Amino acid sequence: GRVQTPTLAMLVNRYKEINNFTPQPYWELQTTYRNTLFNFEEGRFLKKEDGQFLADKVTDSDFEIISVTKKKGKEYAPKLFDLTGLQVYSNNKFGFSADETLKIVQKLYEMKVVTYPRVDTTFLPNDVFPKIPGILSKLSNYSELTQPLLKQKIKKSKRVFDDKKVTDHHAIIPTGIQGNLQYNQQQIFDIITRRFIAVFYPDSEVSNTAVIGKAAEVPFKTTGKEILTKGWRVAFETEESKIKKELNEQLTLPAFVKGEKGSHEPSFLEKETKPPRNYTEASLLRSMETAGKQVDDDEMRELMKENGIGRPSTRASIIETLFRRKYIERKKKLVLPTQTGIDLINIIDNELLKSAELTGRWEKRLKEIERGEFNAGNFINNMKKMVDELVYEVRSNTSAKRISAVNSNATKNSSKTAPKKATRTQKKQVIGKTCPKCKKGTLLKGSTAYGCSEFKNNCNFKIFFKIFGKKISENQLIRLLEKGATTNLKGFTTSSGKVEGVIRFDKDFILKLEQKAPIVVAKKIDKEVDNSRKISCPKCSQGLILKGKTAYGCSNYKKGCDFVFTFDEIKKKANGKPLTKELVFQILHQ
Repeated sequence: GRVQTPTLAMLVNRYKEINNFTPQPYWELQTTYRNTLFNFEEGRFLKKEDGQFLADKVTDSDFEIISVTKKKGKEYAPKLFDLTGLQVYSNNKFGFSADETLKIVQKLYEMKVVTYPRVDTTFLPNDVFPKIPGILSKLSNYSELTQPLLKQKIKKSKRVFDDKKVTDHHAIIPTGIQGNLQYNQQQIFDIITRRFIAVFYPDSEVSNTAVIGKAAEVPFKTTGKEILTKGWRVAFETEESKIKKELNEQLTLPAFVKGEKGSHEPSFLEKETKPPRNYTEASLLRSMETAGKQVDDDEMRELMKENGIGRPSTRASIIETLFRRKYIERKKKLVLPTQTGIDLINIIDNELLKSAELTGRWEKRLKEIERGEFNAGNFINNMKKMVDELVYEVRSNTSAKRISAVNSNATKNSSKTAPKKATRTQKKQVIGKTCPKCKKGTLLKGSTAYGCSEFKNNCNFKIFFKIFGKKISENQLIRLLEKGATTNLKGFTTSSGKVEGVIRFDKDFILKLEQKAPIVVAKKIDKEVDNSRKISCPKCSQGLILKGKTAYGCSNYKKGCDFVFTFDEIKKKANGKPLTKELVFQILHQ
């Protein structure tokens, strides 16, 4: 297929790139001053001796702050969803495939709760603006977010309303009609609605800080960001995100003053370059949208859409076709080529057939023909000429290449393929099972658990994917539903350490762990939280140690405890030893 082939080629090329990747060593010079990590301003070292010289030089010198620059700025709300954006977000957030997301949002459209979904624009036409207050006022389940907007004049932004960026259909938004939604439908509806509400909130104001210091005239730099006003961010806040955000905000930069000096702890680290990541469905969709070019900026992505391969409405089916024909396969969230897919791309010598960029240019020409901006006859004549040359080239090729029609994984461990395929089939078995509690609803799959479709009628039955810190297999979940208990399993995490046992329902259909031969792991960090819940703060002795993005901190930070232990400090204390959980535990206790 014109789009299938370059899509498969992107996956195969990425696989080869990873397989042929040779890690290259490099070195980084860092230092910690006032519990803040500073990096050597000029970047990494490709030669160890260059960095070692500077590392030795700064060891005996004080660290001095030479400049503190604060710059206020604004961050805009995420754009409204087009279909590809919705599929990408849902794959990253909920693990839904592109096809699953399309089916769910199509059903929401048929229920009249969202607008037409098969769109490739993130904008609204100007004639929708007068309808906005009416839509917001009907979103009664989101009144906490909509009421502040309705009390004032609704803002009209060029980032949202632009007739030139809209053709037949506009971005996906809620209609204001309330529907009786099932679990997965509610998840998709919720993210569409929150995006819609967010674009009418003020921009979020931030302060970006850059601090430059030096030791023995060697420059170091660190940066930080502080959110001054939340603005649109309130539309996406949950209780969990608020707590995490508050903890991370406590780990923002201290108030540095130009000219201050003090002791510091330099470190010289050896690292190595990493290969590019395998595609997920989310990153594959983005690459199809931009014809294989890596584009992170939203504005640039809008410009590149004209050159994308496939249409928003067809990309999910293209990916599903490649799965069905066994050219690609899923491995958890990753999308990998099979040996059949690799052989197919290898057999095609002509780069035109494999080029995502060329296919993207064809897509652009076809859109220009639709708009009357390009002559269809010229396009067809150019295509005929290319096909003539291609057919001649293929007929002249006498090499006998073969394609392996096998289900082997593109990874070297092909023996894992068969069980993986079986797992894919079995994933459908829990979904649709009758709820054992209410006996009325059926089980639906959420992002972290299976739940009952009768949840709106007060059935609160849930089975989490992880139970007592252990991910339960599909087969064991089915056994649990059918027989009321799993077999004896190992790897559960409790307050006493690692244990094995049986998971079963009690009379209220709450999951209980019946332990067998508990295995207590001394001084091991609780895996379930990975936040060292049992470690008391060594500074205030009242809080517990929590794990942030770059450091461990005290749970009593709201009450003024400023204990922070950065990951880099832990690495330094480890003195080159492997960072096992036992070692981290010991370091935090010192």
